[in-house]
Amino acid sequence: MDTITSGHAAALWVGLNLFLLLTLSLLVVRQRQRHKVALGDGGVPELAQAIRTFGNATEYVPAALVGLAVLAIVEAPPLAIHVAGFVFFVGRVLHAVGLSSSGGTSFPRAIGILMTWIGYVFLGAVLLFYAVA
Repeated sequence: MDTITSGHAAALWVGLNLFLLLTLSLLVVRQRQRHKVALGDGGVPELAQAIRTFGNATEYVPAALVGLAVLAIVEAPPLAIHVAGFVFFVGRVLHAVGLSSSGGTSFPRAIGILMTWIGYVFLGAVLLFYAVA
């Protein structure tokens, strides 16, 4: 059996985050079709919420995916990539669930953003470690 490499670890989390973005995008499309709105949110709160949920993910996910890819390039241990990927991905899922179910504050949304930031800090710290090591 082959060993798991840094590239394999990063591929898992990049793939999962891409499917998360696709899912959130499909939820926007579903709301657009339901309310017959082609552009903008048409003043429909559910559509505005779906757009914002997808938009928030597109603001955070790309930088984390770059971080995971660079960790794979510098051959960081797969465990470090899995920790960063897991914390970040779970944070993004929780945030999306919280934001899509309530426009206000919610427990999943708060925990989700906290985990997202922890994932960012972990990624940044490990990247800086490999930059100077």
